[in-house]
Amino acid sequence: QVQLVESGGGLVQAGGSLRLSCAASGRTFSSYTMGWFRQAPGKEREFVAAISWSGGRTYYADSVKGRFIISRDNANKKVYLQMNSLKPEDTAVYYCAADDLSTLPTMMGRYEYAYWGQGTQVTVSS
Repeated sequence: QVQLVESGGGLVQAGGSLRLSCAASGRTFSSYTMGWFRQAPGKEREFVAAISWSGGRTYYADSVKGRFIISRDNANKKVYLQMNSLKPEDTAVYYCAADDLSTLPTMMGRYEYAYWGQGTQVTVSS
């Protein structure tokens, strides 16, 4: 069992940066793939980034590639999403997710993750 709590969201101007954090509880955190997803009003939840249990593999949605960086600290049971060059279209509620996943399709699939945080709002003004 893993419990996840996101933080770090807020209001930022276009071109700015934010760093989201996700704090996890549970003994199995270090063995889980961690993902970030987002959901804008009226839209489906979409994949943003994922990181393997060791941190050795990272994947990004094309829309954020080159601007966002996912990282993790297994010792402190945290995963981060550094968001740079933010755009108004990045506005959404951002969720972190966890599960024991190993293949790229599953790591990108929102239905593959069993554990989810409550989300944190990111608003980018133009």
